[in-house]
Amino acid sequence: MKKAISVLLALIMVFSLVLPASAKVSFYDIRNQVPVIRISGDGDALYDADNNKVFSFSNLLSEVTSIDNEDGNLYESVANVLQPFLIDGLITGNYEKYYDALQKEIGELFASSCLDNNGDASNGSGISNERKNYMNNCLKTDKKLSKGYYEYNDYWFWYDWRLDPLENADSLHEYVQGIKAVTGSDKVAILSSCLGTEVTMAYVAKYGVDDIQGIGFDGSTVGGAESMSEPISGKFKIDGNAINRFIADSKALGQFDIDDFVVATIDLLTKSGVIDELTGVVKDTIYYTVVEGVTSALALSTFYTWPSYWAGVKSENYETAIKYVFGEEGSKKRTEYAGLIEKIENYNTKVRQKIPQILQSVVDGGANLCIISKYGYQIMPIIESGDVIGDQFASVTCSSFGATTSTVYGTLSDKYIANRVKEGKEKYISPDKQIDASTCLFPDYTWFTKGSSHSNWTTAECRLLYSVITSDKQLTVDDFDIGQFMVYDNDTKVMSTMTEENCDTYFWNADIEDDKPATKDGRLMSFIKSIIRWFILVIKMLSEKISIGGN
Repeated sequence: MKKAISVLLALIMVFSLVLPASAKVSFYDIRNQVPVIRISGDGDALYDADNNKVFSFSNLLSEVTSIDNEDGNLYESVANVLQPFLIDGLITGNYEKYYDALQKEIGELFASSCLDNNGDASNGSGISNERKNYMNNCLKTDKKLSKGYYEYNDYWFWYDWRLDPLENADSLHEYVQGIKAVTGSDKVAILSSCLGTEVTMAYVAKYGVDDIQGIGFDGSTVGGAESMSEPISGKFKIDGNAINRFIADSKALGQFDIDDFVVATIDLLTKSGVIDELTGVVKDTIYYTVVEGVTSALALSTFYTWPSYWAGVKSENYETAIKYVFGEEGSKKRTEYAGLIEKIENYNTKVRQKIPQILQSVVDGGANLCIISKYGYQIMPIIESGDVIGDQFASVTCSSFGATTSTVYGTLSDKYIANRVKEGKEKYISPDKQIDASTCLFPDYTWFTKGSSHSNWTTAECRLLYSVITSDKQLTVDDFDIGQFMVYDNDTKVMSTMTEENCDTYFWNADIEDDKPATKDGRLMSFIKSIIRWFILVIKMLSEKISIGGN
């Protein structure tokens, strides 16, 4: 009897020792001893040398969308300035004056945020004194002392997000050394999102990972972002259905609201074929004549004096984008913006062209790697990639470093999935059948969140990243109970394992037969439905106006 009990106790002890190594863990339960430096993307307000706010996207949006301001109607003002130059161009065929006037007029809105011709902030603008003081205090404080562990929000690295990522990498290196010193840690971990991933990648390219325990990317733009890349490389496509999907997403997320009548009108113009016809007419007349000049004027008066946005240009669009924005070799703008171009090209050769090698150096150097790609939202609707699955800003293929995906309406074909099953890679197929993760550079270190938009850095995502990058070993998608594919509920703020039952998160009807009928009969019925909807809204609007007038 005693022998039997001894054997049973021995088995229990062995089982208890084996269980923790084989059981799935929850990333919510992990607290680690490695300090984490968190790096966000763009959007932080900019201040001048006297610490007065000079630029923020929210203020810019208010200014652009306001009906009246001190100068009168903004749109009317711009139109009045540009009209004579455009007419002159149509008559003479020379649009240079039009391009210059366009760049000057739009540039006045962005004057406080545009960098100079060398890609430098010559007007003294940058991050606030509050941000600078915060980081200085971090370099004096070991935040583990108060709670016994480090959190993912303990040490933020704030930077001027417009600047060259390779320059910001130098500042990050100094910050890493400072955090190591104050905490007494041998290594730190880096958790980055959006443009912050470019700074992180530039850091690895310059300094390696000797000081790094792990690196996390959430909504990365390192592999490129269609929303930054295609508008400056001539890849425009007006897709009314994509516009409607984008509006539906934005309304659901509370980003902005557009009147139902506008949505119905776009829908009607799309279903009737008017948008396609207009696009064709424009392309056949002045499109190819003016598109490069207009692209250049808009780019250099808005976002593309910022090297950080150039870092988000996809490799296949890079050469075309350089030509569209700066002109051919030897052009006036190539000379004028030589300093900026040098920074852009430096990042291209040192980082963009070496992305696979740099990421591999993270793993080979003994640092952990965690990548989260987000989707379930319409990407920018006026570009050729309007039907890719993405997070409003970048496609899953880009942010995951290589996943194979369907379009927003489709799924991977049965034949494609069957081939993956034969190869033993069925676990990498998402339950909604829209993603094959096996083609990623690092499929076992890459997670996917459906229902989380690009700018929504959820607690669950940050916890997962934190758990992987601070671990004493590389964790994979098989180590966590949540799995590789997740679903985020924006209402309840809950992250769940994706299943076939909960994977439909779209705010629009994901049915290509309804939205983009393939047959003539389908197009006719869709148009009839659309025009009825449009007339109902017209009647509703008129009724409201009559009611208001009667009061």
